[in-house]
Amino acid sequence: MMAASEELVVVWSSGDPEVAREMVFMYTLNAKTRGWWPGVTFVIWGPSAKLLSEDAELQERVRRMIEAGIRVEACKACAEDYGVAGNLEALGVDVRFMGVPLTEYLKEGRKVLSF
Repeated sequence: MMAASEELVVVWSSGDPEVAREMVFMYTLNAKTRGWWPGVTFVIWGPSAKLLSEDAELQERVRRMIEAGIRVEACKACAEDYGVAGNLEALGVDVRFMGVPLTEYLKEGRKVLSF
């Protein structure tokens, strides 16, 4: 099992597609594929859930993340509020309530970035 200090959690909440394309998705995928971080978890929370459900390019990028071994999760409460939980699950996203898991990630000492 890897040390928590070797694990990165990226929390993506922004509904801005330019931020997603030009920073969040680029860094997250490279962090895993280039070995910057052995463990990477990508959390979709808030307005980003709606954006992802409407943007085919971002959906393809999420598929690439999953294929690269990134764990992709989404806040169930947010996804349900936006009516997109099923869409996210169809992409292979683990849709679940995220308050407790995020708290655990922080307490474990994982590095957390949020956008």
